[in-house]
Amino acid sequence: MKILHTADWHLGQTFYEYDRREEHFHFLEWLKQQIKQHEIDVLLIAGDVFDSPNPSAESQRVYYRFLREVTSENPSLQIVIIAGNHDSAARLEAPNPLLEDMNIIVRGTVRRNAEGDIDLQHLIVPLYTEGKVAAYCLAVPYLRQGDYPSAENYSKGVQQLYEQLFNKVKEKGIPVVAMGHLQATGSEISGDDRSERTVIGGLECVSPDAFNEAITYTALGHLHRSQRVSHRENVCYSGTPMPMSFAEKNNASGVVMITIDTEGTNIEKLEFQPLAGLVSIPPEARPLEEVLQVIGELPDGDVTLRSPYLEIKILMTEPEPSYKYKIEEALKGKAVRLARIAAMLPQKKASGIAATSYEELQTIRPLDMALDVFKRKYGGTEMPDTMKQLLESVIKEAGI
Repeated sequence: MKILHTADWHLGQTFYEYDRREEHFHFLEWLKQQIKQHEIDVLLIAGDVFDSPNPSAESQRVYYRFLREVTSENPSLQIVIIAGNHDSAARLEAPNPLLEDMNIIVRGTVRRNAEGDIDLQHLIVPLYTEGKVAAYCLAVPYLRQGDYPSAENYSKGVQQLYEQLFNKVKEKGIPVVAMGHLQATGSEISGDDRSERTVIGGLECVSPDAFNEAITYTALGHLHRSQRVSHRENVCYSGTPMPMSFAEKNNASGVVMITIDTEGTNIEKLEFQPLAGLVSIPPEARPLEEVLQVIGELPDGDVTLRSPYLEIKILMTEPEPSYKYKIEEALKGKAVRLARIAAMLPQKKASGIAATSYEELQTIRPLDMALDVFKRKYGGTEMPDTMKQLLESVIKEAGI
């Protein structure tokens, strides 16, 4: 059996007002080629298919066109999709009666029976090769409050759910594959990507121990960097097909291919080259005159769909009302697409959180602010865990 693992497509994402539809087309065409070339049996999509729970009609057309074309070209292909935190679980599941006829299974919600117990069987999907069940997939979507067994915290509740699911199939004597959309303890987040931390929430980290070592492979989504988790070779994030922020500009893109046969399991990364890259200049914020010199070294040419997105970091040591105009003039004739000008103030030497721009200030988590204030007020003492958990729950309730 050959399995392809991908996640975090974020169809419909607007990148600083640029439409990324052509970039997604480019990825999906490449993905169809990989499925055909490697004779893939199962495609796993581990959440965040869309960038928004209310995706545009065009984004949905891109998604459904891909599903129709890839299943038409590969009649024996089975697809399993789980919802991520960006997806509307109900919207993703709505076309199931039609999709199931195309050998596509979507799991967005956790069902409960009349007694209030979780419908475990609904989350267990048989995987077939040549008409026979060759493996079982634990298709667990992004879990919200009430989606997991009662436990003292989120992590333990999620772990209990995976344990219950695995216990249902472990005696079958065939491989088990797990799916999840979560942050695993020990995983790495793209440097300085505060927006990713905001989505995740520090108390929602799940230990890799949640995935029994007898599970053949665990396909994760949620984090945008492709990686294995805590040295577990078979617990992996596939990463996003393309960078979603400038903090992710150096991330490697691609999908993970898993081959399961009588000799064991082989896991390899299939590298993908996004249509357009991301460039930040200069490496550190510099005064305007130095920035203009660096811009002058950029390649000349026409702007196309392959032209990289550009972030410019400028150090504002004094008021400069015309800096945007000067930058835009300097960029004329350059083969780049200006996405962001980050105007930063000189950092003052101080302990605690230091925001260097208004944009950065907007991305700081309320909890981080509270922890910083507590630490400075009480002479470097860390906030007690109990107080931290209570504050986190209040912040979540308030939706900030």
